[in-house]
Amino acid sequence: MPAEPAWIPVARTEIGVHTFAPGQSNPRVTAYHALTNIAGYDDKASWCSSFVNWTLAQVGITGTGSALARSWLDWGKALDQPVPGCIVVLTRDDPTGWKGHVGFYLRHEAGQIVLLGGNQLDCVCENSYPLASVLGYRWPA
Repeated sequence: MPAEPAWIPVARTEIGVHTFAPGQSNPRVTAYHALTNIAGYDDKASWCSSFVNWTLAQVGITGTGSALARSWLDWGKALDQPVPGCIVVLTRDDPTGWKGHVGFYLRHEAGQIVLLGGNQLDCVCENSYPLASVLGYRWPA
């Protein structure tokens, strides 16, 4: 696996894309949704998985086609440990529920995992999450 897979520079070029105020929608986020089962939705729908799908598509990799973060748990191949750029699936609220978050692994910092992703603090950015919230690490098959 390369030190930095081809999709990470693509994701980095999107840093700063953010949701717009109520009554408006960022057309960039709508473009992320276009490759998922919620095509046509605005930026008020959760878009972390749409961002991952869109980013991978830019380098010719087919994602899950789903806006659900946990859909990535059945995609590609599982990794025992994270590698730079791998897809990380996190639990949100209830570990046994359907809600989650997904982004690209960058690094560990003091018991946290740092991801580059969409819909993190309502934008594309780096953000840290508790290691305990990790459900899985995935890599293209």
